[in-house]
Amino acid sequence: MVLSDISIKRPVFATVMSLLILVFGLAALNQLPVREYPDIDPPVVSVSTDYTGAAAEVVDTQITQVIEGAISGIEGIRSIESSTEQGESRTTIEFTTSRDVDVAANDVRDAVARVINRLPDEADPPVVRKADSNARPMMWITLRSDVWDSAQLSDFADRVLKDRLAVVDGVAEVRIGGERRYAVRVWLDPERLAARDMTVAEVERALRANNVELPGGSVESVSRDFTVRTEGRLNRVEEFREMVIRRDGNVLLRLGDVADVQLGVESDVSRLRANGQTAIGMGITRQSKANTVAVSDRVKEELSRIRESLPPEVSITESYDESIFIRASIKEVLVTLAISVSLVILVIFIFLRSWRATLIPAVTIPVAVIGAFIGLGFLGFSINVLTLLAIILAIGLVVDDAIVMLENIQRRIDEGEKPLVAAYLGARQVAFAVIATTLTLVAVFVPISFMGGNIGRLFSEFGFTLASAVIVSSFVALTLAPMLCSKWLQHSPEQEEGHRIWMASERVLGALNRGYERLLRFSLRQPGLLLGIGLAGLVLAAVIFPRLPQELAPTEDRGVIIMPSKAPRGSTADYTEHHVRQVEQRLLPYLEDGVAERLLSIVGFRGEADNAFIILGLSHWDQRDVKQQSIAAELFPKLAQVPGVRSIPINPPGLGQSGFSQPVSFVIGGPDYESVQGWSQEILQRAQENPNLINLETDFELTRPELRVDIDRQRAADLDVTVEDVGLTLQTVLASRQVTTYMDRGREYDVIVQAQDASRATPADLGRIYLRPREGGDLIPLQALVDVEEVGANPDLRRIDRLPAVIISGSLAPGYDLGTALNYLNGLAQDYLPPEARVSYQGLSREFQESSAAIYLTFALAFVIVFLVLAAQFESWIHPLIIMLTVPLAVTGALAALWASGISLNIYSQIGIIMLLGLMAKNGILIVEFANQLRDKGLDVHEAILQGAIMRFRPVLMTTISTIFGAIPLVLATGAGAESRAAIGVVILGGLLFAATLTLFIIPVLYNLLARYAKSAGAVEKALSRELPKGREDEVK
Repeated sequence: MVLSDISIKRPVFATVMSLLILVFGLAALNQLPVREYPDIDPPVVSVSTDYTGAAAEVVDTQITQVIEGAISGIEGIRSIESSTEQGESRTTIEFTTSRDVDVAANDVRDAVARVINRLPDEADPPVVRKADSNARPMMWITLRSDVWDSAQLSDFADRVLKDRLAVVDGVAEVRIGGERRYAVRVWLDPERLAARDMTVAEVERALRANNVELPGGSVESVSRDFTVRTEGRLNRVEEFREMVIRRDGNVLLRLGDVADVQLGVESDVSRLRANGQTAIGMGITRQSKANTVAVSDRVKEELSRIRESLPPEVSITESYDESIFIRASIKEVLVTLAISVSLVILVIFIFLRSWRATLIPAVTIPVAVIGAFIGLGFLGFSINVLTLLAIILAIGLVVDDAIVMLENIQRRIDEGEKPLVAAYLGARQVAFAVIATTLTLVAVFVPISFMGGNIGRLFSEFGFTLASAVIVSSFVALTLAPMLCSKWLQHSPEQEEGHRIWMASERVLGALNRGYERLLRFSLRQPGLLLGIGLAGLVLAAVIFPRLPQELAPTEDRGVIIMPSKAPRGSTADYTEHHVRQVEQRLLPYLEDGVAERLLSIVGFRGEADNAFIILGLSHWDQRDVKQQSIAAELFPKLAQVPGVRSIPINPPGLGQSGFSQPVSFVIGGPDYESVQGWSQEILQRAQENPNLINLETDFELTRPELRVDIDRQRAADLDVTVEDVGLTLQTVLASRQVTTYMDRGREYDVIVQAQDASRATPADLGRIYLRPREGGDLIPLQALVDVEEVGANPDLRRIDRLPAVIISGSLAPGYDLGTALNYLNGLAQDYLPPEARVSYQGLSREFQESSAAIYLTFALAFVIVFLVLAAQFESWIHPLIIMLTVPLAVTGALAALWASGISLNIYSQIGIIMLLGLMAKNGILIVEFANQLRDKGLDVHEAILQGAIMRFRPVLMTTISTIFGAIPLVLATGAGAESRAAIGVVILGGLLFAATLTLFIIPVLYNLLARYAKSAGAVEKALSRELPKGREDEVK
């Protein structure tokens, strides 16, 4: 082998090569960003449009569908999802990963600009953002004061803090929770208006006409130029109150005569409480491609500067920070990594019984691990939970090649060869096996990198990290390891200090060797027995597989519990807050007991008075004995007892999924809302018969009370009143209208006109509203022009990929898995939905479906690639078949381990099963390759496999046990994110324990039965040498 030959002959060169790998790896490591997961955020652009007071149906037809039609032709769209609520339209466009998010955002802006004239004049201009408008804040910062009221705190946050935090690198948006933005409120009294013969529209016109500031031009003299500025703006409440809105002779009618004018707030729907006290919150949303940890650090740096100038009566606290879990999780992974390295080195020492020999494979660990970062840096990857998990799993693999090299050279030394000669010949003898195992492992890991969907992109860094580490370890095993063996290894280890221990351990290993030889001879005489055991294992796998729960990812203890809360549709903010406080009373004891540290509740979530969410931040993992999952299960019945609001404790999912949605998200689409609403109700009613599906609901519910105003167009035309007059008047009186603005300390605030609360409390109050004909005349009561009907309306209309859609969402009972739930719903859909209905998924359900299909395809692809790689290496179809027939045994062991430990079949455990494919092939390669070498020396098949298996028993045992011990810390992991690490660790441990033992016998049995039909890899070369004329044999070589 050229590499090993050169390295042994030029030891300084071999050392320098490894040192260069370390240097470049450390340089790359220093530049890699740190985040929780790989950067899988797809390019997402959102369009948000506000249309105050408009019903959801109006917003859907006049805004949402117009915007969808404009953007649907943009290149590279993966999905379009729109949500329309009363007064608000949100359209989220997800692009394929090949699209640049900045270019995509510009395309969306251009498309929206072309249709902006088709939108209602009263609607606010659409806002285009490069982040999902539904993206959850990664941090919540709370402001509290015993002196300032909530409006003052909100104004301070808006004027002083918001802009400072918004310009922090990586921040997409700063939301103010519990915001109470100042505004001049003009509370109209319909009775006083009518008594003074005034209408709402006339008050609005007067406000606009008397609060203007227009450029006045300039006055120029010979030597000076004066700019003329007209001071026509009103900037104080008293000025608005005294503003003349009409003159009747000598009588001046002022705004204060028909309305109460106050300095108030735009809206009091949003309320926030921190640890049971009123506060103002600031939610920090990161940009879709930003690093959560880096953004958190930069925000905290800015907060430290803000605190230096903060008024003494105001306190600012970081109430929620996603990066806490990320940091803790990465720390736990690093601890696990250190334990794995220690255990692997200990295993090597136990087998080699020499620190000198142990150092050789131990040296490959830092070189291979640090060298892997070169590939990560070159590909633009990051340090995250998955890449570090790959490094942990690589620990047991990177020493394998060095162990194989070391053991073979040591065996030759013990047989009498000098270390230099043994290293030279021994390296050549196992070089093929080292390369073959490396290519096999890479062939397994690379297909993981090409899985489809978001999960595929998520695990691409995982696969490339493992592949990089294995490639570097192979290079080190072929260069540095044989060189060190030629320098450090020596004969007769019993001469070393502690030789009695060496002799005792040698007797144990010798007994294992002899016992294995006896069992192997028996197995070769009774092949049917071994094959029967193998078939029994396959049957066991077939029995276990359908009984395993299936989910996207295991539920992790992330140190936080999210509680979306819903009051009945149409509830006021006061009603919702009252009942949310009752929920808080069930949660505050956890703060008093030290189990939790932070409690944050926000009423008016997403601008809906009946919507709220609560965050319970738990204490650090080291400071509590109870797990997050247990607390959530305990809270479920407690919160169910709170009347008037439905709060559901949710364990936030991993893999970057949203924590505000339930795991079941089943979408039914169709041609119109009426159809999909009927279909969804049918499925919902039948699904509710399944007791394992809990809190089932649809997002299309005709439960919001609505007054439907039907205008008598003929009557209105006769009285010279337009439909627009009616609509605008109702919008102002009932929904409020921003009519003009005022300036305060350099910032512009709204002037909002609306009827007093008492004048719009009941449907009968509509009769107190008056309009005036367009050409003038007496006031006309609104009730003379309209018929009012009280109905139930849907407050939220959903469109997915431009189709009206209804989402059935829900949670799972303990022990009921997501895969079973979705299969159940799919069965109902097949039985009861018509052909024109379209079924799809959202959120966790969508990712689960996509990853489930992709993982099985990936396994099949990896199996085929490994088989073909082995076939090319062995120049045979029989030998790779012998090796690959042992893979199902590893799958059986993995499934049995999952079933025994109660762990689900999820993306982590599935990745572990794919890894087993390469691990099992690696052991088979060592045995088959040595058997082939012995056959080339003239031994028959039976004797070749017998001697080859016995000769390779110790290195196979060493590499297997080192991999097992490398996985043990994953199985026993605790702390942040331990559940995901345990899932993959259990699979590796169970698969190797079960299959590695059987492989030591089944591979020889299969080889003995099948290898006689395979020729040597050099058979063609030898035949050609024999048939070529004498003197030309060298042309074959």
